[in-house]
Amino acid sequence: MTWSRALKEAARSGLTIERTKLTPLIAIRGSAGVAIVIGLCLWLGDPALAVSSAFGAFSSGIVTFQRSMRPRPVLALAVAGALAVSTFLGYLAAAHVVAFVLLLAGWTFLAGMAWAIGPVSGLAGTQTVAIMLVTVTLPTSVLGAAEHAALIFFGGLVQATLIVVFPVRPWGVQRDALADALADEADYARRLRHDPVAPFDPAPLMDARLASAVTPRQARRRPVQLHGPRGLAERVRPVLASLADPVVGAPLEGPERDRARELLGAAATVLDAVAHAVRHARPVRLPPEAMATLEVPATGPMLHGAARRSAYRLIALLADAVELTDEPVEATRPTTEAERGHLLRPSVPKLVPGALRALHREARWTSHIFRHALRVAAVAAAGYLLGTALPFGHGYWAPLASVMVMRPDFAQTYSRGVARFSGTLVGVGIAGALMAVAHPGMYVSAGLAVVCVGLMYLLMRTGFSVTSACVAAYVVFLLGIAGAGWEQTVQERVVLTLLGGLLAMLSYALFPAWETPKLRDRLAAWLAANGQYALAVFDLYATPAERRPRQVRDALLDSRAARAAWEESEARAEKEPVRHRGLSPASAKAAGAALGTMGRVTMILEVHLPERDAASSPGATAFAFELRDSLEEATRAVRERGELNWSALRAVWERWDAEDENRGVALRVADLLLDALDDLAEALSAEPEPEPEPELEPDADSGAAHGTEENSGR
Repeated sequence: MTWSRALKEAARSGLTIERTKLTPLIAIRGSAGVAIVIGLCLWLGDPALAVSSAFGAFSSGIVTFQRSMRPRPVLALAVAGALAVSTFLGYLAAAHVVAFVLLLAGWTFLAGMAWAIGPVSGLAGTQTVAIMLVTVTLPTSVLGAAEHAALIFFGGLVQATLIVVFPVRPWGVQRDALADALADEADYARRLRHDPVAPFDPAPLMDARLASAVTPRQARRRPVQLHGPRGLAERVRPVLASLADPVVGAPLEGPERDRARELLGAAATVLDAVAHAVRHARPVRLPPEAMATLEVPATGPMLHGAARRSAYRLIALLADAVELTDEPVEATRPTTEAERGHLLRPSVPKLVPGALRALHREARWTSHIFRHALRVAAVAAAGYLLGTALPFGHGYWAPLASVMVMRPDFAQTYSRGVARFSGTLVGVGIAGALMAVAHPGMYVSAGLAVVCVGLMYLLMRTGFSVTSACVAAYVVFLLGIAGAGWEQTVQERVVLTLLGGLLAMLSYALFPAWETPKLRDRLAAWLAANGQYALAVFDLYATPAERRPRQVRDALLDSRAARAAWEESEARAEKEPVRHRGLSPASAKAAGAALGTMGRVTMILEVHLPERDAASSPGATAFAFELRDSLEEATRAVRERGELNWSALRAVWERWDAEDENRGVALRVADLLLDALDDLAEALSAEPEPEPEPELEPDADSGAAHGTEENSGR
């Protein structure tokens, strides 16, 4: 993609306004927290203090809107604590330019590295830098700095208290995550009716798994509807794929295919009903037509072999899903010994070792997060010095704009930069005009600031340009409380925001961290993870007596995490203005489709695992042995642009096929697996040699995808 096209796409993305579900009650609660803090400070008679302290409640409220599975009061308090520390240090050093710049650069670097822990941690780190920059008053003593830090923390405490006292849709995030997974499976069942090998995105199931992790206290209070349906959703998906597959399941044409389509349609109806019940905390309501379809016809079973086993298992799983979801939704139960298997979410102190490991893993030159941290630290320091040197006042707005728009990848940084400037123009224009016409007093300005906060909370998910407009107007009215002239505020805000946005975009152009060169490493990591998943399943056919379901489950989760890392990397690479030095877009899509098929057919085989007392399969044993050796060579070949050769594996399968007269499920799935691997080899063999680009250094990243607390596949 050329630079002109990349910038055009980034601008279009930044100015896009999306239609999304609004949450007015939560927005009102968040804006009430800001209003309480401002009102108390004005009641005490200190407008400047009201301006300073309002940012604590404002920033704590923003973080509680993020898609995190942690309790909202905990998020508000954790962010408020970090804001208080950054405020205290910032106020102490603000009187000395050199000391403050050094503190700002170091703190911003740590905030940039916080993206290694997770997106919510990264956003919280960004907020702490913003609060450090917004030094409205400059205390001259340690006691004064502590007072301002306490007020910032008080704002977060108010938000946390309101969340506890006025809960809005408790467990709503967890319910939505589980309902989205069930609804996505319902859509998958419908697509399978028309496309028996339709792809499936496991991301909703990964989100549902994250949402199901609870603390011991939450496990005792969790609604009954959130106890079991996720595990059933995990088991339903491979059964759907197995029933629809024309090789393993129902034939492609004929009465059996018609029966399979009926079952898939009924399954979609049941899954949608269960998803609706979970999302809205209501009993399940099923149409009688779907229930009738899920019964065995009076004429007897119409499916045979593996398809019949899949159909019976699907009917049983759907019945369990309805039964679990249809229990009293308000009832809770204590954690018993039988329920010790729930996913345990570590407490905040126990997250420290994992966070340190994540930071250590990303502390390398080739890491895009490490380069982002260096980039944002340099821009923040340079922006502050430039803003201070300009004759506007409030020079912190330039680095503030840079820090708020900068993200670890190119597309988000540029799109947010465009959105930030355009939103600021609209926000300061409207607020400045209102200030010029109405000349509102201190209390009216405070009320208008609270209204802007409420609009920002309400419209937060519609687009960053809308959010920026609300924030810009909020700042104008907030400074109006302290008596700042609106003319100066508008001029400063526009010029310094433009400067900060330009610095952010220029920094990425001069010091990039392109994702394109990493595509082959990401693809190799996905191939290796898929291979371990396939080996774990085939090993169970080779030695059924040594069955280890946990090993298969862990391999599946690793495969999903590798797939998520690949898809994220591919999406970033598509928007970068560089000639491909990893994989061309066409080859990347073809290779991704081949590995997706590899994961799908392995999942189908998992449905039909043999019992512990079943005889071992010599063919599966030989196939697994050769697959292990072939995967090591193939993974290396993908990274080093070598040729993929599956001839040895194909020869083992042919011997297995000649010896197996029954053509069992494992043999047929192995054939499908080989076809997927051949498609991968074909996709990569069609890749042209890249043109040399001496001005761009390769930025290879051979590490596997890392998991974090908030976005891991586990």
